[in-house]
Amino acid sequence: MTKEDVIRTLEDIAVLLELSGENPFKSRAYQTAARNLEKFDLDFSDWMSQGKIFEIDGIGEAIGKKITEFWETGQLDYYDKLRASIPPGHLDMLKIGGLGPKKIHTLYQELGIATVGELEYACHENRLAALKGFGKKTQENILAGIERLKHYQARRLSDEAADEAQILLEILQKSQDVTQVTIAGSLRRGNETVKDIDLLASSPRPEDLARAFAGQDRVDAVSALGATKVSVVLKSGINCDLRIVSAAEFPYALHHFTGSREHNTAMRSRAKDRGLKMNEYGLFKGEANVVCRTEDQIFAALGLSFIPPELRENMGEIEAAEKGDLPRLVEEADIRGLFHIHTNASDGQDPLERLILSARALGMQYIGISDHSRSAYYAGGLKIEAIEKQHTLVDDLNKKHAPFHVFKGIESDILPDGSLDYDEETLAKFDFVIAAIHSQFNMSAEEMTARIVKALQNPFTTMLAHPTGRLLLSREPYAVHIMDVLDAAARFGKVLELNANPHRLDLDWRHCIIAKKRNVKIAVNPDAHQTAGLSHFRLGIKIARKGWLEKDDCLNCLSLKDMKAYLRREA
Repeated sequence: MTKEDVIRTLEDIAVLLELSGENPFKSRAYQTAARNLEKFDLDFSDWMSQGKIFEIDGIGEAIGKKITEFWETGQLDYYDKLRASIPPGHLDMLKIGGLGPKKIHTLYQELGIATVGELEYACHENRLAALKGFGKKTQENILAGIERLKHYQARRLSDEAADEAQILLEILQKSQDVTQVTIAGSLRRGNETVKDIDLLASSPRPEDLARAFAGQDRVDAVSALGATKVSVVLKSGINCDLRIVSAAEFPYALHHFTGSREHNTAMRSRAKDRGLKMNEYGLFKGEANVVCRTEDQIFAALGLSFIPPELRENMGEIEAAEKGDLPRLVEEADIRGLFHIHTNASDGQDPLERLILSARALGMQYIGISDHSRSAYYAGGLKIEAIEKQHTLVDDLNKKHAPFHVFKGIESDILPDGSLDYDEETLAKFDFVIAAIHSQFNMSAEEMTARIVKALQNPFTTMLAHPTGRLLLSREPYAVHIMDVLDAAARFGKVLELNANPHRLDLDWRHCIIAKKRNVKIAVNPDAHQTAGLSHFRLGIKIARKGWLEKDDCLNCLSLKDMKAYLRREA
């Protein structure tokens, strides 16, 4: 134990007290004690052994006793309890430039933000722009600080890695040393988060390609450089592996570096049962390679129909491919309209007409706007008069932009007792209602399940938003019996949302498989808070495909005519 250990602990306590919202004088007392100890130039160990700690300026009885306990035992119960009372994410948030303890406490008190991921999500939802003591510029600075922090993060959201991978892919496609190149690995399978980027290329000059890739501007550091594999760390902080093979090896390598470990193991076992050996270099009968020029031919050689990359998880896809029972997975082009869109009437950044134009540019026939309900005051939730004003605007814009159509909706908070925000008369004015949990996440699984099931039973509920409340890499799902929720959705004929926001991707793809078996419709919704967010539906499609969903399983694959009929039936 040293004087420096004591000083560091006193400084930590001062910060923790600020984070907890304690009286600032209390925090200042610990800061003063730490500063005075820094200036203390006598033998601190000797003073502690003589019990003279209380004679040092700025150290009163309470702080002196804590220092003595820490010095004698190596632990401080007060410090441990104080640290345990603070959300762990708040300590991570301190690493974001310009975000001090007081601001973090305000974010927790006003918006319930407990992690860096929740903070990033709130910034993207424009929540900090109108918050007292923050503003739009502070919100932008915080987002920039989060990006710097994420530079050293082990896993990344799939959209971040996908954007980087696409740039690298385009660079490689222009190289004269490349014959074929594609994205592989967990990105190709459509995983929600990834550890790194996997790229696969074939080349007649692998050494030249390897050196060129390692030397490009986007690379920050080279971990390994060989003729068949280059491992780099990109300037974004993401790890990337480029595998280089011959043109003849490319299809085998693509299959190998796409499938999950479990899928690949099952495929090798199937090959072995047929007297074949399978690896990333080929499919062998003895010493002779069974020539396959595409992945389709590899599957055919093993008596299987082509298995889409998203399904390669060894969750029944091989058995289905053997029987010819694989689904015709939903595609981006199947989506006809988008729900769960926020305008600047609540916490969105863009006016409704701009969202209409952007959706039309994406080829959509309709959108369903759903600003927050009044209980979400922190997000500018709509009061009754604001709803009436918005509905008048929708009617005018529907006339102006026909045949494109805007459905009138609301993202209604599910209150703690399971009831929906607004009375029945108000709810009846909407074309659809998205019910959502935005508060009191700490209920027991039984309480939360009952709360959601009651909301699903409500005749005005059309669909359930982000069913488990998770934020990827930052917030675990709230405790809920998801199978009971799926059963309730089936029983009451309700839709479950697959929230395509890259921070959510909720409903989980594994639960989509179960929802499909229960004939529960899924709505692939962008949860857009600006025009750019509309395109997030594409991320949702990857998850929908991973969840074995077909066109008929997804609500917003309905044409405008059929959607109008569906919502009239629900009303």
